[in-house]
Amino acid sequence: MKKGQKNAVREWLYITAGILIMSAGIYFFKFPNHFSTGGVTGIAIVLGHYIPSITPGTLVTIINVLLLLVGFAVLGKSFGIRTVYASLLMSGTLQLLEAVCPMDAPMTTQPLVELMFAVGLPAVGSAILFNLDASSGGTDILAMILRKYTALNIGVALLCSDIVITVSACFAFGMETGLFSILGLIIKSLFMDLVLDNLMTRKCFQIITSDPDPIEAFIMETLHRGATRLHGEGVYTHEGKTVLLAVVSRHEAVLLRNFIRKQDPAAFMIITSSTEIIGKGFRGVN
Repeated sequence: MKKGQKNAVREWLYITAGILIMSAGIYFFKFPNHFSTGGVTGIAIVLGHYIPSITPGTLVTIINVLLLLVGFAVLGKSFGIRTVYASLLMSGTLQLLEAVCPMDAPMTTQPLVELMFAVGLPAVGSAILFNLDASSGGTDILAMILRKYTALNIGVALLCSDIVITVSACFAFGMETGLFSILGLIIKSLFMDLVLDNLMTRKCFQIITSDPDPIEAFIMETLHRGATRLHGEGVYTHEGKTVLLAVVSRHEAVLLRNFIRKQDPAAFMIITSSTEIIGKGFRGVN
């Protein structure tokens, strides 16, 4: 299998894993506690209270399918296949869990603990999808439509819709559940940013050395990364030096740092973290 095909398969596996993590958090912790923290699942939880004959998982499927049809009608070919796959996989997973593992009550008597899982697991899954430029569909589809036809701030619009959905839980399930839902919405925003930053963090190396060749070979042949060579001069000694610039993952950073320490103990290293690396081998320009 070629490298491009391996990367594509890996990305689809990550998307699948992200959706399964989201679905676990939604089904086992969000649905039983009626935590409505926005999005399609939040709408399904509130509607499920007023339409008890339809399960939340079925409502998620109905809403997602309707939004997908609207998306295809309005956005046409620009509608991403990843969004379709993720949306349908989440709907199918929730309905499958309802069939094989029915839940009539929360798993524990600790709503705050369950709120952490109800928020944390979907946030991790969403961050994985976002890191791959994918989406679980739902209200994101409405955002795509609004982006196409209006100058409305999409982030503000989605936040406002989430707030409305969350506050509606106060009327449907009472103030206790409503306040837990509002707290969950706040934690979700903070937690997703934290997870996303950790997923996207890369290590940037600036290596000042008099013997660059072994280090360059290690970067290219062992880590399969690229590097940039610059020529510098020490201010005090006026001795010629080579400056290597390289960006690697966290795991690769440990290997590179240890190699340089053994190969060239006199080398000077500056290692910084970045969550925005754009270019070949990392995030695309578009």
